[in-house]
Amino acid sequence: MNDVILEVQHLEKKFGDNTVLRDINFEVSAGEVISIIGSSGSGKSTLLRCLNLLEEPTSGNILYRDQSILEGHFSPTKYRTKIGMVFQQFNLFKNMNALKNCTIGQTKILNRSQKEAEEIALKNLERVGMDPYIDARPHQLSGGQQQRVAIARALSMNPDILLFDEPTSALDPETVGEVLETMRLLAEKGLTMVVVTHEMAFARDVSSRIMFMDEGVMVESGPPEQVINHPEHERTKTFLKRYLSENTTH
Repeated sequence: MNDVILEVQHLEKKFGDNTVLRDINFEVSAGEVISIIGSSGSGKSTLLRCLNLLEEPTSGNILYRDQSILEGHFSPTKYRTKIGMVFQQFNLFKNMNALKNCTIGQTKILNRSQKEAEEIALKNLERVGMDPYIDARPHQLSGGQQQRVAIARALSMNPDILLFDEPTSALDPETVGEVLETMRLLAEKGLTMVVVTHEMAFARDVSSRIMFMDEGVMVESGPPEQVINHPEHERTKTFLKRYLSENTTH
């Protein structure tokens, strides 16, 4: 069954005279892992920020379960519990320990009791391997550990989709692997994910679909095998060739 959670229709985003996204169209179905690749400045992060209303689209529409999220009566706060976001910079509350970081949204926004929130938070901290660190504050954790707490926090809101905005770009090389492994395990469990990433091996091995963006346009979209090994468009070929050569020279 094709359970479409999110549908993007003719999405456009301008900042002043600068058009950052042009006529973007795609759907996200339950259980899919979509990786969005492309050069810096191609509009990938802006697209994610539009998907959970951190940026307001200039035109076009976004439907969440067949309802437009851009209509006035739609609550962005409630909607963001359904379309969670994991940021590059973790955005943890510095004055709270890992457990509290994962319960505060549940009690404040979902009105769960403290006890229920803690049970859910503990389960998700355990899923990402961070249960031994529930009392640690962000400054006591490595970047990779902070990012895993941020993932547990997002999971604790029971989202339909989790958006990842370059979740490994702020990490040391040795901690990148632990976060990607966490994401890989979540994908195997059927979590629906949209991931903006430069990690080509992750995109190739874990995604059900890869979308390549260039200059605000969705140039190409398809299964990993097709997009990476048999790209149809010159722009995709050029990007992959340049990207792969840059990363084999290190």
